[in-house]
Amino acid sequence: MYATLTCHPPLGQTTVVGPEKDSVRFTVLLESSAGSQKDWEVALWHNFENDDKWTSSSLTSSPETTLTATRSSSTDVRQQFFTIELPGRPKNHSSLSYTFTFRAAKDESWKWANEQLSTSDGRILYQSGGSLNDDLTHYIEGLPSFLQIGKEQSDSPETLLWSITSPVNAASGTQSGLATKTLGRPTSYSRWFALVRLWSPWLAPRHGRDRFQPDKEAILSAFERDDGSHLVVLAVSGVDNVMTTLQHDGEGSITIISVNDSEKDGISRLVAAVGKSLDHAVAAVMYHARRLVMQYGVVPAEIDAEMKTLADDFKPEWLENWYDGLSYCTWNGLGQHLNEQKLFDALESLSKHEINISNLIIDDNWQSLNHEGGDQFNNAWMEFEATKIGFPRGLEATVSDIRSKYKHVRHIAVWHALFGYWGGIAPEGKIAQEYKTTVVQKKKGVSGGKTTVVAEEDVGRFYKDFYQFLSSAGIDSVKTDAQFFLDELEDATDRRQLIRSYQDAWNINQLRYFSARSISCMSQTPQIIFHSQLPSNRPRILLRNSDDFFPEVPASHPWHIFCNAHNSILNQYLNILPDWDMFQTSHDYASFHAAGRCVSGGPIYITDVPGQHDIDLIAQMTGNTPRGDTVILRPQTVGKSTAAYNSYDDPVLLKVSTYVGSAHSGVSILGVFNCTQQPLVELVGLDAFPGAEKGMYIIRDHTSGQITKPTSSDTGNAFVHLELPTRGWEILSAFPLQQFKLQRQHPAKGPDDITVANLGILGKMTGPAAIINSSSNIDIESGRLRIWTSLKVLGTYGLYISNLKERNLEDDFFAVIFGRPIPFHCIKISDVCDEILEIDTVRAWKETDSKASWSNEVAVEVVIR
Repeated sequence: MYATLTCHPPLGQTTVVGPEKDSVRFTVLLESSAGSQKDWEVALWHNFENDDKWTSSSLTSSPETTLTATRSSSTDVRQQFFTIELPGRPKNHSSLSYTFTFRAAKDESWKWANEQLSTSDGRILYQSGGSLNDDLTHYIEGLPSFLQIGKEQSDSPETLLWSITSPVNAASGTQSGLATKTLGRPTSYSRWFALVRLWSPWLAPRHGRDRFQPDKEAILSAFERDDGSHLVVLAVSGVDNVMTTLQHDGEGSITIISVNDSEKDGISRLVAAVGKSLDHAVAAVMYHARRLVMQYGVVPAEIDAEMKTLADDFKPEWLENWYDGLSYCTWNGLGQHLNEQKLFDALESLSKHEINISNLIIDDNWQSLNHEGGDQFNNAWMEFEATKIGFPRGLEATVSDIRSKYKHVRHIAVWHALFGYWGGIAPEGKIAQEYKTTVVQKKKGVSGGKTTVVAEEDVGRFYKDFYQFLSSAGIDSVKTDAQFFLDELEDATDRRQLIRSYQDAWNINQLRYFSARSISCMSQTPQIIFHSQLPSNRPRILLRNSDDFFPEVPASHPWHIFCNAHNSILNQYLNILPDWDMFQTSHDYASFHAAGRCVSGGPIYITDVPGQHDIDLIAQMTGNTPRGDTVILRPQTVGKSTAAYNSYDDPVLLKVSTYVGSAHSGVSILGVFNCTQQPLVELVGLDAFPGAEKGMYIIRDHTSGQITKPTSSDTGNAFVHLELPTRGWEILSAFPLQQFKLQRQHPAKGPDDITVANLGILGKMTGPAAIINSSSNIDIESGRLRIWTSLKVLGTYGLYISNLKERNLEDDFFAVIFGRPIPFHCIKISDVCDEILEIDTVRAWKETDSKASWSNEVAVEVVIR
């Protein structure tokens, strides 16, 4: 006989209970063979009373009317809910472990959930309500006396903050000064998380339990302590030519690795914070790091002054199309042998399929190189003009034809490496003749060897002239790649002269000529992160958030989403928008990648092979404005993992959170991904949605359109039952409910009390992000409820309305679009859920002969009596 159970909080994971809660509620969904009337029993095994002694407690069967599982892949199963509440807190310890057993009848043997689910026990951490210990030695033991430790004022709530510095010797000739010192061993923790240097250009997450032992140098490390608090240590670089990272000594202690490129003795800098929330602790170290780099960071006075002037004159709306327009990149779709005809063929294919991209990125292989084809690292850049082999008419002619034929293309970007090309500057080319160059030695590796680059004295003029050429050719944006080459420089002299000068020259000129329409790529090196990406006194740019999308490597795809979600734990505090890289819509993992991009908070690029497009998938990511522009529906916050300490190998679903609207009154969105190699089942409740801690909500899933019953974080009586196969994903949205009382001045069928939620545009992965503004109120004179919404795009507009089926659509509802009545046949009750009202604004727009306003928004008003 078939039987399986799913529990909340889940087994195999750690759940933290805040000091405001004095009990833990456990919920179990047991599924058994349909038609079975067995009297199932479920028991909770735990060590609540005594850390060393386990006891069992029976769960109570709960009526299905109090709990909602909105989605299950099987219809031939019987679902039963069981609940139990453990009141109070453990007396002698701050955590408990638990598991479940179940059986079909009293005369049958118990089955252990751990064995059935192949997982470990669950763990509950109880946070205390007391103050944090303000002695750093409580959190790190063995702190050496040579460290300078200072207590700092934290800008993040409920956190303590320390600065930690130590000396590092000056460079000697071409050799950088090096120092390896022990910081100490973090105390009383059960899990750790770190962001390490995967290799020079990229960051990636690492995880562990008992011993801190990352396989690569880290820039940020976090420790989940047994008392429910979090210790975070950040290595700060980019100040006075010193780079600092974190390693380990093999015994669990943190070591400080410092590289000083300066001719003077330097200072290695760390920032440490402790908080009851990991988010607050990470925020504390990042805010303090920003203060440090803006205080001690050195930018030439003339660049600093112009940067300030340009930033003061900058208007954020200049970037609206750049951030929110659908983009096409040539790299994977057209390959490395790029030419003008392939470019036009791709644009024609997109146009034929009515995919109206706003941004075109002409990637690698448009430049004039001293060798065509072969190893890209052996190729060097000759001149500003495009290669005559692929673009015989020149770059300007190509761009002019694109703009004249494809009017929806607003922005055209070109790719280039920070040093020009992968192999630098060709000594025999026009660029080398025009600008002073120098030969640098790069570290051993893929890109190692000697390379010719523009010298420090001329790098500012070089970038000014290059971007002036691009601008005159009609290019208005850039993707600047291979920025990690700055960190690959071997000699301290070159590092000291070029690392900052290239960053400053690029930063000022991309702002000067392209108004911050730029993508910084392969630039997750410590010196660039802290010198260029952390300061907030300039417009933010797009930043590649992880290693590439590799269409031909199956194992890379779940890791790509996992890596980006964890990198954003740090990158959310940089002055950037995260770019999760391009992807192809006609691919085995296409929808998996699409969902990740939609919740990322960043741009969306596709790189389809011409003719190979998934139109339906693109429609789920985008919408059309009244003027016909195709835009993405980008949430307002950076998408990040909600469970930093869950490792890639843990059998749990990855949850990526983002948000739309004002705090505690907006919509919390959760992207859920199965990154493992096995099917996974979980109950996802309201407690999984950051920002939905207060008030009543409904939870809706994207793929089925089903909703839960109204729930709050206090009652926790609604769950989404997710069964995700390998490669499976879902996007869940928690919508806040508003309650009103209608004034009955005319005969009406429906009840007076009404609860509503604005769902935005249905059928979109992040449909709530279509809402620009919304207001709901009872009209004093008529007693009717008016719901006004301004939307980014046309589509199926959705409203949750309680007891909708008890109301009369024709008599009790009236809707207008731009002040014009919406025909009744454009309004219907959803086929999926009888409490959702749907309005077809596309059809209404056409039939009312509406015109786009200056704001390019869709204004809809619904009146309910």
